[in-house]
Amino acid sequence: MIDIKLIRENPDKVRENIKKKFQDEKLPLVDEVLNLDAEVRKVQGEVDNLRNNKNILSKKFGELMAKGLKDETESIKSQVKESEEKLSSLENKQTELRNKITEIMMKIPNIIDDSVPIGKDDSENVEIEKFGEPVVPDYEIPYHSDIMASFDGIDLDSAGRVAGQGFYYLLGDIARLHSAILSYARDFMIGRGFTYAIPPYMIRSNVVTGVMSFAEMDQMMYKIEGEDLYLIGTSEHSMIGKFIDQIIPEEQLPITMTSFSPCFRKEKGSHGIEERGVYRIHQFEKQEMIVVCKPEESKKWYDILWKNTVDFFRSLNIPVRTLECCSGDLADLKTKSCDVEAWSPRQKKYFEVG
Repeated sequence: MIDIKLIRENPDKVRENIKKKFQDEKLPLVDEVLNLDAEVRKVQGEVDNLRNNKNILSKKFGELMAKGLKDETESIKSQVKESEEKLSSLENKQTELRNKITEIMMKIPNIIDDSVPIGKDDSENVEIEKFGEPVVPDYEIPYHSDIMASFDGIDLDSAGRVAGQGFYYLLGDIARLHSAILSYARDFMIGRGFTYAIPPYMIRSNVVTGVMSFAEMDQMMYKIEGEDLYLIGTSEHSMIGKFIDQIIPEEQLPITMTSFSPCFRKEKGSHGIEERGVYRIHQFEKQEMIVVCKPEESKKWYDILWKNTVDFFRSLNIPVRTLECCSGDLADLKTKSCDVEAWSPRQKKYFEVG
């Protein structure tokens, strides 16, 4: 979420940023925040005056009590009570206004980095580099699910009966291969100096709202009925949440961690026939990278992170490319992002892997 000071001091910058993200329908939100913020500060002035007046009355009450002036103290006592009631009402109003501001500001996109290309959607993302040759063999390549089935390694029918579409059983050597590649990813990142972590697979709502927008939360995350808990869509969320409400001593920075978790997502994404099997499903496992660093070092670490992803797939001899995400393809909380895509010789196209 952007700083309220930025909206106060430079609302035009915020509006221009909204336009760059092609979200003109959100432009009125800036004025809504400004108006609510002005109201909050007005109420704050009334609260300060009431508190000051209450302190004066309390002091006067003590002086009158010391003199034994009972009638006068009763009058002061009545005024103090009236001030307390007004103060309580104003504080409640202040809380309501601040909650409204927070709710609106969660919808206003973060300020994008100057280096981000301007574009409406992922079709306008910009290719940065390619690594390896995207070869298509001169023989027919089976679907990945057919390859797994030939090893008796997948059971989608049973998973459908147990949990519905978007789930799977992995069996035998395919299940072992699945575990092996995750172990390799873990050790690859440990080799890069990152501390390995297994985080909680559920997080509270205040952690969710710290890492994604309300719209993304509703679209992606499973809510635990009757509890303030959500199943994580990625360990990135619980790993960022690890640092909530903490001040990290500068000498401890940077903190570099790599985390493993299952991930749970309501949305499955679009399924073409070339994507049948276990691609974009409700449950999967993922290895993440998290860095907490000084703001001035964030660009350096950003480059290290995406290059780690490229190096990992190149170590498996898988051709990949990196795409700079354009403004319209950035999630609202992001200031900059790139996709790493791997080459699929069967689909004859690149698809996102990091």
